[in-house]
Amino acid sequence: ALENRAIKNMLKTLSKNVAKAVADKNSEAAQTALKKAVTAIDKAGGKGIIHKNTASRKVSQLTRLVTSMLPSEAA
Repeated sequence: ALENRAIKNMLKTLSKNVAKAVADKNSEAAQTALKKAVTAIDKAGGKGIIHKNTASRKVSQLTRLVTSMLPSEAA
């Protein structure tokens, strides 16, 4: 249970890193942070630490956030 809590906290931190990079309008940092966050979220969803639908929703939300800041031709 303690390990799961630590992983959930890490997921929150990674998500905040993505949001911060988007707020700073730093597309490279946002894409790098998104890649790390998606990997960790998918891993947690696969292991049952978070429900797989929750994992999918979080990935979708973060991806949409990063895509919204990119120029339209890259999207």
